[in-house]
Amino acid sequence: KQNNIDSFFILGEHDISRIRTTPIPYVYHNLGFSKYIGQGNPIEYKGVLIAGFDKIRKPEIPQYEERFVEIDKIAQNHSGHKILVLHQGITEFNKFAGEIQSTDLPKNFTYYAMGHLHDKDIKQFNHLKGPIAYPGSIESTTSEGIKERKKGFFEVDISGEEAKPNWIELDTRPQFSFKTEYQELSKTIDEISEKITGSLKKPIVEINIKGEDIETDHIQAQIARLNSMVLRCFWRISTKQVSDSSVFLDRP
Repeated sequence: KQNNIDSFFILGEHDISRIRTTPIPYVYHNLGFSKYIGQGNPIEYKGVLIAGFDKIRKPEIPQYEERFVEIDKIAQNHSGHKILVLHQGITEFNKFAGEIQSTDLPKNFTYYAMGHLHDKDIKQFNHLKGPIAYPGSIESTTSEGIKERKKGFFEVDISGEEAKPNWIELDTRPQFSFKTEYQELSKTIDEISEKITGSLKKPIVEINIKGEDIETDHIQAQIARLNSMVLRCFWRISTKQVSDSSVFLDRP
């Protein structure tokens, strides 16, 4: 707002209240900081057609088929770039989180700006005029667990006929997950210390420990060696039987 940069938004599933009330992001629209476009009514902005839909729950998707056909016709007749903003899981990106397929989307948009999936991904399909792009979340969320991952956003060049996304990585707080045998814990702590020394932002560290006859006092004494270098370090003990049987934990 202060730099005269216009922005547009839709509502994701966490923006929509389960009780009848005004979603908090409306504040930005009402105060003129950003423009709400989640009702599926296309607008034209500096020669670019922009259309957006709020999060559509899976049972509601069939009733949006006609709306998609309507905006596809409008997009087809527009000579400039056409951007569709959605908060949906596409099956070809993630079969577990998929709610619709790429073939369900309007075909004539030159860029599909997506929300919902937390990891970065981008794909081009022959039946769509532009790429489907998931920038992912700009911070790690609690549901993702602890692992090393890059976060960022797409800056998209639409000066030519094709939309060209450029990935820009953000400087987020590092997160690390380590596995070790109980007997090797001291050595693992040395390795962790060496890896995180010099981090500009104190990392979050998780340590999974396997073994028998485990003494928690020993674990806590070793973990304490990292206290000054980490924002948070937590550990858990896992037996071989538990880790082998918990296949479902590896799924999204």
